[in-house]
Amino acid sequence: MRVDEGLAVAVNQFIDRLYAVLQTVSQEILGVPAERLREDLATEAFNLSAAFIDCDQAHTENQIAALLEALARHYPALGSADATVSDVRVSGLLADKRFWIDEPSGMLIRLANADRARESHLGSVYYEHAMRVAHTVISIDAFTSRVELSAVERYRTMVLHTLDGIGAHAPAAGGAEAGAGTAAADADEKTGTDPADDPPVRPLDELLAELDELIGLEKVKEEVKLVANMLQVQNLRRERDLIVVEPSRHLVFVGNPGTGKTTVGRLVAQIYRTLGVVERGHLVETDRSGLVAGFVGQTAKLVVEKFDEADEGVLLIDEAYSLTRGGERDFGREAIDTVVKLVEDRRDRIVVILAGYPVEMADLVSANPGLKSRFPKTITFDDYDDDQLLAIFELISNKKQYHCDDGARDAIRAFFAAQDRGRGFGNGRASRNLFEAAVARHAVRVVELENPTDDELTTLTADDIPGPDEDVALGTD
Repeated sequence: MRVDEGLAVAVNQFIDRLYAVLQTVSQEILGVPAERLREDLATEAFNLSAAFIDCDQAHTENQIAALLEALARHYPALGSADATVSDVRVSGLLADKRFWIDEPSGMLIRLANADRARESHLGSVYYEHAMRVAHTVISIDAFTSRVELSAVERYRTMVLHTLDGIGAHAPAAGGAEAGAGTAAADADEKTGTDPADDPPVRPLDELLAELDELIGLEKVKEEVKLVANMLQVQNLRRERDLIVVEPSRHLVFVGNPGTGKTTVGRLVAQIYRTLGVVERGHLVETDRSGLVAGFVGQTAKLVVEKFDEADEGVLLIDEAYSLTRGGERDFGREAIDTVVKLVEDRRDRIVVILAGYPVEMADLVSANPGLKSRFPKTITFDDYDDDQLLAIFELISNKKQYHCDDGARDAIRAFFAAQDRGRGFGNGRASRNLFEAAVARHAVRVVELENPTDDELTTLTADDIPGPDEDVALGTD
């Protein structure tokens, strides 16, 4: 059996890189003399590797063989000819190691404390190489399970929370604030389509931090992170010339309007760019009006033009179900057929996201075999609750240099609690519309003040918030 040497490389990098930055301070930071440092780092690498082998409790032959190969340099007994996969299984060496994923190790805690005291970046070095080990373990077998992908994400979150919680220097997450809202808060952001205007490729951790900053959307965040982890696993297997199972990368976003589908689509496009799926990572949005013409022979041309515009990026088709809603002379069916053809022809150059209401999108995909096979993954965007809508309102307010007092916050919650959350409710857009109504009322109120202070000019109070029964446009238009 050929043993995958990828884990050996990742483990050696973990040990060698941390040894290089710790050898002169190991006694001070870890309480470990320099001559024993490599041994402790090897133990840390073993625990980390074993945890991910045990995370699904499968303990496959390939994984254990790779572990023996990886640690032979550091534990000669494991690398002897007498040590076998069966021996490791019988010994219980891997038993319950998966629980190591959810709690910070003593070494990680000490590195985080040292970073806080010394303003160093030792925790970031640990994080980078530990994540490489984690991804490498779950890339050893040809099939990577959801359990394994979720375990990697739990571990990533635990390490970052440990570093942040102690006040250490976590991997940079610049840009997270700019993406902290929803489509409602980001409505003024434009996406360029000229390659010369493309910004630099952003680090994955920065993009995931921006995703985490989004209000609500916990299930969406989980799914996007699983996609990102799978892409990293595939890239590692490609690097090692292993067989890569290429699932479709196209997605279906289902949810009511104003739930952040465009904002998340923009982040997904950049994640795909960072991980090498597409070259540019820009997002092009369209809908039925941009794809369906009123004359014979024009619809296919419109679809091709949109695909050209989104080339090496992501094309998001909003209200995609509307493409099939027309009479006998409607050309929506032609648009669907052209989309299916181009998705196949350009599968290495573009990612397509179909978006719309949940029931209608389910009907569209299930009724079109060409779509169902090419769009196997659906991500559901839930409606926002009252507190999340308040958070979106305040996010928009802060961007416009307003703030709410406690009375305004109570009035906003009461307003949303009284609203019908049916199909016409706009979610994040409702927060924007309520904010605009509040600013208008605020202007009427403060204009009556003789010499308003800066605080009065920028503070929204309960009097500025429309009552639950007042007419405020909260729909999708």
